[in-house]
Amino acid sequence: MSQGKRSLLKGELTALINRVLKPESIAWAFPELRCTFGERSIVPDITVFTYDRLPSDENGEVSNTFLIPPDWTIEILSPDQSQTRVTKNILHCLKYGTQMGWLIDPEDKSVFVYRPKQEIEIFDELEVTLPVPNWAINLQFTIKDLFAYLLK
Repeated sequence: MSQGKRSLLKGELTALINRVLKPESIAWAFPELRCTFGERSIVPDITVFTYDRLPSDENGEVSNTFLIPPDWTIEILSPDQSQTRVTKNILHCLKYGTQMGWLIDPEDKSVFVYRPKQEIEIFDELEVTLPVPNWAINLQFTIKDLFAYLLK
């Protein structure tokens, strides 16, 4: 179950991504969506799928079942959560085609950025703009912007 900071970041970040990318039919973000691929099921805090990869049903609506990896996976650590387990889920996604993974640590005010076959990058300077996938270039914000959601 999500705790306060994790829950708040999950909701605000999902809304921000959808506010910027969904109207242009670029991508959609989903909170806690089960994705099954590579003989495993995972439920990241946020998954983002480019519009052209969104599974749909026979009615043309978004499918209930996602049997593909997300284009971007975002995890938000809770104090009692294993960073190792969450990292394994991000690496599983990257192995099967995910373009970028974020691991957000609200306590440390940092974001670990994972990309296929590249070194992990750590972002913890307030004014640095966070990297996003190429198709999400309209989504620009800093560590300071991200963690400002936690302020009352």
